[in-house]
Amino acid sequence: MTDSQEQKSISDLSTRPIGRLLWEYSMPAIVGMVVMSLYNVIDRIFIGRGVGAEAIAGLAITFPVMNISAAIGVLIGAGAAARVSIMLGQRDRRGAEEVLGNSTVLILVNAIVYLTFFAIFLDDILRLFGASDITLPYAHDFMAYLLPGMLIMNVMYSLNNVMRATGYPKQAMITMFIGAGCNVVLAPIFIFVLDMGIKGAAIATDISMTVGMIFVLAHFFNKKSTVHFRRGIYRLKWRIIIGIIGIGAAPSIINAASCAINILINRTLVDLGGDLAVGAAGIFSTFTSLLCMVVVGLCQGVQPILGYNYGAGHIDRMKRAFWLSVTIATAVTTAGCIFGLFTPKWIALAFTDNPELISVTVNSLEISMLAFWAVGFQIVSTTLFQSIGMAGKSIFLSLIRQVIFLIPLLITLPKTMGLDGVWASFPTSDAFATVVTLVMVIWQLRRMNRQHALKPME
Repeated sequence: MTDSQEQKSISDLSTRPIGRLLWEYSMPAIVGMVVMSLYNVIDRIFIGRGVGAEAIAGLAITFPVMNISAAIGVLIGAGAAARVSIMLGQRDRRGAEEVLGNSTVLILVNAIVYLTFFAIFLDDILRLFGASDITLPYAHDFMAYLLPGMLIMNVMYSLNNVMRATGYPKQAMITMFIGAGCNVVLAPIFIFVLDMGIKGAAIATDISMTVGMIFVLAHFFNKKSTVHFRRGIYRLKWRIIIGIIGIGAAPSIINAASCAINILINRTLVDLGGDLAVGAAGIFSTFTSLLCMVVVGLCQGVQPILGYNYGAGHIDRMKRAFWLSVTIATAVTTAGCIFGLFTPKWIALAFTDNPELISVTVNSLEISMLAFWAVGFQIVSTTLFQSIGMAGKSIFLSLIRQVIFLIPLLITLPKTMGLDGVWASFPTSDAFATVVTLVMVIWQLRRMNRQHALKPME
């Protein structure tokens, strides 16, 4: 890309219609996030239909482990992508390649450390996360075969972020499609044809991740790529490590918080509703995560639009982009809310044919989805604060729904409402978080308007 082309691309953020910009920037990210989420959805559908209700519950027990892996991947991947973008913006290609090399080494070292720990203490960890005598064998079998794939997963996801940040969003999206497509084909073969059960799902995921990783690595080994592997970029440097971790810390904290929440939920559900309740929570989590991934992809697309126009002082354009994103995100989560409230049985049937698990899942969705329509607004609002450089407020908004409100509710409501109290904690937390988010957004936008109005007088 020439300098004039780069300047035109940048100026587009302040001149082209907001709707077109949002479509162009968001669609590849949305597709990528949905495809990434499909790895989990595919596994859970085939495991539920092919192995049974106990296997679904066992799979739900592994969610905290997956969140820990995701937290480490995001810590390095998101931070590296941001640092590479900054370096390329400064015309420092060598610096961008050093970030690529350092992030690759960090991914491998961190993954080896935590995977070794998981391998040694796997059963103890799964017990801590809420596994019972019935679900432990399923959770153990799945994780034992998936652990090697988690290293591959970290490499693929993290470097996929860097690929997108270096100007190859379509290639990054295609890579995710290739991996997910392999999983769609291989999972039923290993589970049903080869009769390998939950182990087969893990092996299919490992192979699919490997295929995706090969395509990502091939891109960075290609010397024609904007940023690529070369000698001398792998020596770890503290300034690069600190830069990567500093930016990636915020989304990583959120994933780590999700891990803690999943542990609390699983242990509470085992005590109040047994393994079927854990399985129902797994189905609920899978359904809502898929919807949230659409919104997160939208947010990835609108972030540069918000940030650029805020920095350029185009507050009206920034606000239009924000409210358009809120409208789209709310439409997505409202559709999911309606689907969850009025057709919960169809959602449950996608994952299981066990009548008891279907009954528990239907009850969980009818309660937990009551305020889900507002979640889209919350996620986009968090992105607004992140885009304008207010990381503290962004982290706070992320934590109020998942931690600050939800944890106390999960501790108190089940004492008076039993199992329904666990399901009721989600919409109650969403309602409280929405009120706080709305107040903060309105205050911030009014403050921007006042500051913008005063500028000509300075």
